[in-house]
Amino acid sequence: MAPSEDSVSAWSCKQVAEWLQEEGFGQYVELLCTQHRLDGLSLLALTEADLRGPPLGLTVLGDIKRLTIALRRLQRQNRDQLEELGLPAGLSVVPAAVEWSCDGADRRCNGADRLCNGTELRLRNSNRSECSSGAVLCHTHSNGRCRQHLAGRLDPELWKTVVSCIYVFFVFGFTSFVMVIVHERVPDMRTYPPLPDIFLDSVPRIPWAFAMAEACGLILCYMFLLILLLHKHRSILFRRLCSLMGTVFLLRCCTMFVTSLSVPGQHLKCASKTYSDTWGKFQRALTIWSGFGMTLTGVQTCGDYMFSGHTVVITMLNFFVTEYTPRTWNLIHTISWVLNLFGIFFILAGHEHYSIDVFIAFYITTRLFLYYHTLANTRAYQHSRRARIWFPMFSFFECNVNGPVPNQYHWPFNKPAFMKTLIG
Repeated sequence: MAPSEDSVSAWSCKQVAEWLQEEGFGQYVELLCTQHRLDGLSLLALTEADLRGPPLGLTVLGDIKRLTIALRRLQRQNRDQLEELGLPAGLSVVPAAVEWSCDGADRRCNGADRLCNGTELRLRNSNRSECSSGAVLCHTHSNGRCRQHLAGRLDPELWKTVVSCIYVFFVFGFTSFVMVIVHERVPDMRTYPPLPDIFLDSVPRIPWAFAMAEACGLILCYMFLLILLLHKHRSILFRRLCSLMGTVFLLRCCTMFVTSLSVPGQHLKCASKTYSDTWGKFQRALTIWSGFGMTLTGVQTCGDYMFSGHTVVITMLNFFVTEYTPRTWNLIHTISWVLNLFGIFFILAGHEHYSIDVFIAFYITTRLFLYYHTLANTRAYQHSRRARIWFPMFSFFECNVNGPVPNQYHWPFNKPAFMKTLIG
């Protein structure tokens, strides 16, 4: 029986507490009614997903199931109120009339008359074109083993983030060594003068421009680090940045090693330089790697002109800043794009790269970013056999990320307390 004759949607927190006591869930009164101020309206909308996930995080399976059944019974008794509120009846469990939607190759799963692709099963209400993400259970298979979790809950998988860090550090080190080798093969400026370039021939060189381009990159880097600090899913963001940055720079290694272009300006002192032994090459590579290849840190490189590494970094940071902040943060997005475009202009104005270097770098970086995120947000392709063959690293890093990563923020430290209240 209800604690009073009032409609459930009009119950107060105290009446919800009485109902919980009557149903035998008195141990959860403090959590649900005191801490989270659950009233009758929110009680009707409560789902099993809410009980399992944060911020409630119930862990006793028997209590979860019994409370779910009690909620289901209460919702069934108040079906009219649910309809008035625009809530589907029976939120706590998946409706009986469901359709299993599957992607990729068709095969039987667990002997049931349901088809799946071996990686994901999605429940959809057969009477509705879309379903509530909070009540949908996703089954993902990783390395042949099945794991079940609630849609919308993202596992940070810190060990994969560590793997991506190792990958990008290795690629940066390899890139530094390739730049040393390329410097040995740089064409003689007297024999091979700068190639014709419409922009470089039309715009006089600005000596301080390249330093300004690196300053733009540093500001974008600080912006991204702040977002990374506050983002709830920072592990996934950083993993994606490392995997994308490493892949683009690995491609850059191949292009600048295969083809050596003449230097783009007479101001560059880029005579071919040879090293007496392999250890000297490693020392030079370590200098480039530790200085991040930046002139602001005193590093001067030559011969890496096939496409611009500075453009890659500036553009990639811009896209991460704009992708992982809310669409309403127009000021942040405008600043990010202005820094990106001015950074590209300053690279060209400093005559440190040919125009084609910058264009190719911008195109490759943006396409790779967009393709990666499109695939990551498309579950139909993410676990397909083709993705595992052609994009094994992508499939490895993204196999347990369920759809788009929501832009949620919280303060990761306990102090100061006002920051946790302000941000979450």
